[in-house]
Amino acid sequence: MRLNTIIAILLFAASTLVQAQSEVHPDNRYAEAEVLQTKANGFKGIWYMNQPSNDEYVYKYSGGLATYPANHRPFAIYAKEVDKTFFCFGGTDEANATLYHNVSYFDHKTKQVANPTLLLDKHTIDAHDNPVISLDDNGYIWIFSTSHGTTRPSYIHRSQKPYDISRFETISATERVNGQEKPFTNFSYFQVYYLKGKGFLTLFTKYNPQGNRVIGYNTSKDGIRWHEWTVLAHIGEGHYQISAEANGKVGVAFDFHPKGKGLNYRTNLHYLETTDFGQSWHTATGKTVQLPLTEINNPAVVKDYVSEKMNCYLLDIDFDTSGRPAILVISSKGYEAGPGNNPRHWRLFQFRNNKWTDHIVTTSDSNYDMGSIFPESGNVIKVIGPTQDGPQAYNPGGEVAMWTSRDGGTTWAMEKQITRSSERNHSYVRRPKNAHPDFYGLWADGNGRKPSESYLYFTNQKGELYQLPRNATEKLITPRLLH
Repeated sequence: MRLNTIIAILLFAASTLVQAQSEVHPDNRYAEAEVLQTKANGFKGIWYMNQPSNDEYVYKYSGGLATYPANHRPFAIYAKEVDKTFFCFGGTDEANATLYHNVSYFDHKTKQVANPTLLLDKHTIDAHDNPVISLDDNGYIWIFSTSHGTTRPSYIHRSQKPYDISRFETISATERVNGQEKPFTNFSYFQVYYLKGKGFLTLFTKYNPQGNRVIGYNTSKDGIRWHEWTVLAHIGEGHYQISAEANGKVGVAFDFHPKGKGLNYRTNLHYLETTDFGQSWHTATGKTVQLPLTEINNPAVVKDYVSEKMNCYLLDIDFDTSGRPAILVISSKGYEAGPGNNPRHWRLFQFRNNKWTDHIVTTSDSNYDMGSIFPESGNVIKVIGPTQDGPQAYNPGGEVAMWTSRDGGTTWAMEKQITRSSERNHSYVRRPKNAHPDFYGLWADGNGRKPSESYLYFTNQKGELYQLPRNATEKLITPRLLH
């Protein structure tokens, strides 16, 4: 065996061991998931933490993370054919001892939610393994069960009947690797879009032997046989990415980790898009790029945060009603919790008149506050997220507010505070794909400084707040209107 091969194997083993020790429950690092297919009897969100900080804020980030992270999408999708919003989330048991993958729906006719199907016990407490959801042309529901790195497998399930959450089958998918068919059983930070008449286009991360997050994409006509994974970018020590799809166009925004600074340092903002199912990629100006991008200075750069010595945290991306990309980020001076890294600006980048512009929506108190963009017309854009201080200040989340711009994103005002006087921080507000006014945003709550129970919530377009019960045995459940 060649020396460089031996070194690569040793580096891979070391990186995965460190990841497992710091981010995964030691008793279930390598456990296979278990298919359950039972009723969850309520909506219990997973509580999760990452990296103890040994200060008053206790963790780098933590809380009720049933709809975490921003790099997973979508968690919900509206199907007009049956007038239902199907959604998934990371659930748990009463002891918060494992991660369950739950699937439910909101019926827009009856205004009720289905008692979730408890599809999978992932045998971890790592919310990075949360699922995402998709619907194909025939109405079958697909659940993609992600992994965090390489220490646990990933899974794909498809409903046995269209628009039905009662039973799922496990899909034994394959992908092409160096021209050979291999089991498709590992993917992280999964983002999936079904394009009518074409199939699935997915963006996801693979970890290389050095532990770097390499971003790329793959396609499949049927969700069973996948093509060769293609790298989008590998700059520095890797990336995070977020993406969106509208009318066959898929756009992706990503940052990068500079070499030698560690994975907590993330900076710069980039954007690429494809309109031909991944056959080619170009910038917002239409300039075709050759993949992968490997240099810091490249045509995809939207904002140079390196020169400003600022971190960039990706929140959301969507297309406005004219098909132009809009990207929401938080910028700050560092990754640590607390007031020392203020101000944390929520910035909306928009491509208009053939150039990128950005405007400040508001500020909040944590890098890991996360909200979503809601383009409603040519001039009206909303952002819904935990921008107001919550009971655990400077921890992720807070009180959820609705911010509105009526001049296309230039100026912003808070239209409504949706949650208030909460016991726990609310975090990770997610927009369903094709969001219906009755079920407009989905999220969970949780204590930012100690393990706690976690409830799930949703809001309608008016900003009315609904809570889903942690315990319920009936098949269909009427959500509780809080205000």
